[in-house]
Amino acid sequence: MNWRVIGWGIALQLLIGVFVFVLPVGADVFGVVNDVVVQILDSASAGAKFVFGRLALGPGQVNEDGETSIGFMLAFQAFPTIIFFSALIAILYYFRIMPLVIRGFAYVFTRLMRISGAESLVAASNIFVGIESTLTVKPYLGRMTQSELCTVLTAGMATVASNVLALYVFSLQEQFPTIAGHLVSASLLSAPAAVVMSKIILPESGEPVTLGVHVRPFYERENSLFEAVITGANAGVKMIVGIAALLIAVLGLVSLLDLAVGGVGGWISSVFGIECQWSLKAIFGYIFYPVTLILGVPISDAPEVSRIIGERVIVTEVVSYRDLATVMKAGGLEYDRSAVVTTYALCGFAHVASMAIFVGGVCGLAPERTRDVGRVAIRALVAATLACLMTACVAGAFYRSGGSILLGFGS
Repeated sequence: MNWRVIGWGIALQLLIGVFVFVLPVGADVFGVVNDVVVQILDSASAGAKFVFGRLALGPGQVNEDGETSIGFMLAFQAFPTIIFFSALIAILYYFRIMPLVIRGFAYVFTRLMRISGAESLVAASNIFVGIESTLTVKPYLGRMTQSELCTVLTAGMATVASNVLALYVFSLQEQFPTIAGHLVSASLLSAPAAVVMSKIILPESGEPVTLGVHVRPFYERENSLFEAVITGANAGVKMIVGIAALLIAVLGLVSLLDLAVGGVGGWISSVFGIECQWSLKAIFGYIFYPVTLILGVPISDAPEVSRIIGERVIVTEVVSYRDLATVMKAGGLEYDRSAVVTTYALCGFAHVASMAIFVGGVCGLAPERTRDVGRVAIRALVAATLACLMTACVAGAFYRSGGSILLGFGS
């Protein structure tokens, strides 16, 4: 096991945690980031309001004609922001801003943790983008070790894409005004955590081709700015279709399985006299209950938080964030730190459906590595889940209620 990777990965997380939660300048910086993201979201909703009219109005909003919102609607209010942010990221790629930022983060990871340049590049890319991050190392996928492949999958599932991040902000902004700043800091924290957990779950036993080498991100640059906007918008549409399909399929299957679990559980309760909730969400809530306490969630909020964190494994983080917003709106959490820690724990694609997406993406780019990718997929999902929890641990360790405009909540 490479203790340099583990030591520097944890150190980077703690340094970021101190900057965000302890130093006043860090809180000020992420407070500005929060405001910028919220303003960008307001701009992103302009197109949706023109296309969908009143349906695109968020809770409490009123349009120019005096029409009021009819409530939160995922398809018409949150999904359109994915198209906007996908186009925005494509513009940043076109002007070579995003590759430069990614190379900067990758340089830090390679220099400090001494991992391969390809792994560093994927980890850095996943701070900003999702499945597209594997494209940055496309020339190296065929020659990666199994440990590197595990890191590629883990980094993808332990973080969230910036365009989907906007979806979470939209879902929680009403109950959690500073959510954008927290999600950005969670994305930064999760990148080194993903590398650490990946190397613990599957340590490096081979010799990576790009070990200690700084590699440039591979990407195909569009011929014009307008072409970049078109490509980015179309990519956003494809992502929306994929998310909608996953939600419909996964939630339907979970409901079907709950019928079976409920039937078996009801029989067990009648025979053995065991009284408890019998559903997949409840079962995963019981499994994650001790973990929730370790994260620093107060005992009074632990049952609700453990259910929300546990259900993410099967119903995706989109549903979990919506459930968190519902619980917060109903006053179901007694302490603000519970909401903050849960936000960090959920900030990642660490669920079964996402694992299938990332495995399919990597296999599509390097079909000759299909068998190797299949072998490490489950380990990567476990590592990604642990990485998200590790990020939440940092938030739980440093967070103090009412510390700043960024961290203030509900008061």
